[in-house]
Amino acid sequence: MTGVPLLIVVAGLAVGSLYGLFGVGSAVATPVLALLGVPGMAAVVGPLPALLPGSAAGAWTYARGGKVDWRIARLTLAGAVPAAVAGALSSQVVGAPALLVLSGFVLLATGLRVLRPGTLAGPRAAGLRASTPFIVSAAVAVGFASGLLANGGGFLLVPLFLLVLGLDLNEAAGTSLVVAVAVSAPTLLTHVLLRDLDLGLAAVFAVGLVPGVVVGSRLAQRLPTARLRLAFGVFLVTFALWFLARQLTG
Repeated sequence: MTGVPLLIVVAGLAVGSLYGLFGVGSAVATPVLALLGVPGMAAVVGPLPALLPGSAAGAWTYARGGKVDWRIARLTLAGAVPAAVAGALSSQVVGAPALLVLSGFVLLATGLRVLRPGTLAGPRAAGLRASTPFIVSAAVAVGFASGLLANGGGFLLVPLFLLVLGLDLNEAAGTSLVVAVAVSAPTLLTHVLLRDLDLGLAAVFAVGLVPGVVVGSRLAQRLPTARLRLAFGVFLVTFALWFLARQLTG
């Protein structure tokens, strides 16, 4: 394992807190590990084992608070789980350098979309929430991307639930964490079979991430939703631009 273990733990704590607050810390994890000197596919896959207990801890906290839409979670899983396996297999073809750059662009697009004012609230959002084919087909795309980038898919699930289906931020984060528990398992198994996983790195990262998710999940239910959304979008855009500049300039 490369990098300083203490820094990896601190990074896990920070990412876990973001994951608990917004449901998308998994997308931040790979860029953070790459910046700490973790090479290639190890940075892409390294956060994945911690996402299982981390997602479960966060999902349990949100579920206790009644902040999970179970119907949307079940429909999303129907499309996302098989697609995640296909995405994980495709990662070998795409390669680690391209995946790191792609992670940066995904963060940027997600941040810009969240900062855009308004949602599809009203009849349109209600109609999409009632549409089983729409939710399942959207979940297929999300599942493939989460498998490709080796994370639970929160970076796409939260904007989907928040901005398209009209859930509030806490419901979007809680539902995405429930989905991430099930999506991460087949993705992780696929990468283990492909021998992409650095177990030492994953263990150290999990030491920080799991308690961070619990702390972030509890804070999210006590802080103003509007301010959380603004902070979430600004952070993602700023971090993504910085990370992309480093990756693209070598």
